[in-house]
Amino acid sequence: MTLILIIITVLASVSAFYNPTVFDKLKFSPYRTSHQKEVWRLFTYGFIHADWIHLGVNMLVLFSFGTLVSTYFEFFFPGKEIFYYLLLYLGGIFISAAPAFGKHKENPYYNSIGASGAVSAIVFSSIVFDPMNKIYLFFIPIGIPAIIFGVLYLIYSAYMDKKGSDNIGHDAHFWGGIYGFALTIVLKPDLFIRFLQQIFG
Repeated sequence: MTLILIIITVLASVSAFYNPTVFDKLKFSPYRTSHQKEVWRLFTYGFIHADWIHLGVNMLVLFSFGTLVSTYFEFFFPGKEIFYYLLLYLGGIFISAAPAFGKHKENPYYNSIGASGAVSAIVFSSIVFDPMNKIYLFFIPIGIPAIIFGVLYLIYSAYMDKKGSDNIGHDAHFWGGIYGFALTIVLKPDLFIRFLQQIFG
């Protein structure tokens, strides 16, 4: 399923790169979603990106963590793993758009794109399963335990969202992560006990 989502996203993004009409039709515009009832934008924006770097980073992270989460879902949710995985990913896209929709539905100039919120949901789902897994960043040569990375990531995202000094949807990153963590536990509450045991056991 991870590879299918990557293929769909790459195809949609490349199409949007070279066709402004496609880009305009799929991007998330809270104003148009609210006033013109174009509700599909709450999902389609997650499949297009600003440029090759934006696309490449998101798809690399999705591949790295998505394949891991898929394996865990197959083990813990046999027979339901595909449905739950799509619920995690597509739900991450939707939930990540909710804060921007609330804040900008009267602003016709606000738009957003990218799979970052859904990818955050995947990353934080993986943290539930393996909180002590080492995460390696491009500029740090040593692995950071996933739980520490997760906490720092949420703090950073909340701070940068409040600061509002760049053109990045930090609120999408934050709420995507929260959603991914919470949904995974809701689907199987015993995983939270397992999560704590791995940290403190």
